[in-house]
Amino acid sequence: MTTTAARVMDEQTILPEATDHATVVNLLQVLRQRGVEVPEAHAKLIGADGTAIELPPRLHEVLVKAVEALASGYAITIAPQHTTLTTQQAADFLGVSRPTLTKMLEAGKIPFEKPNMHRRVKLADLIDYQQRRRSERRSALRQLTQDSIDMGLYDAPLPSVERPDNTE
Repeated sequence: MTTTAARVMDEQTILPEATDHATVVNLLQVLRQRGVEVPEAHAKLIGADGTAIELPPRLHEVLVKAVEALASGYAITIAPQHTTLTTQQAADFLGVSRPTLTKMLEAGKIPFEKPNMHRRVKLADLIDYQQRRRSERRSALRQLTQDSIDMGLYDAPLPSVERPDNTE
């Protein structure tokens, strides 16, 4: 792998700089305005030498989200991902241990392939699982909130907790 290719594959974290804040916010406003005023136009990346490259809509979305994060004072991380991951990479992606991920795979919660002795998980399946879980959690939280409202507990004051007197 060449040095340039190795640099592209490295994870990068970009911190927002106070001196660039106004420029980033202005870029964000320009991107939003152009998206509304010229819906058929395709975004382009223009280099310092004037070379313009048309950006696919998905890449444009990623750049807009990066600009929004920087404008809000957040750092962004750019990390290329293989489309098929090992169980350790998949576990790291989900923020769980490898044994926990293996149990999830064997339970059929996430599809996987086993071309040889090792399991492989598609990144798309992990993202789908994350979205399903997020949706399930939101639904459960809505239901709990509704149940609390129905029982009149949502804004009810908490009962006082009596503590045992441990002084002898």
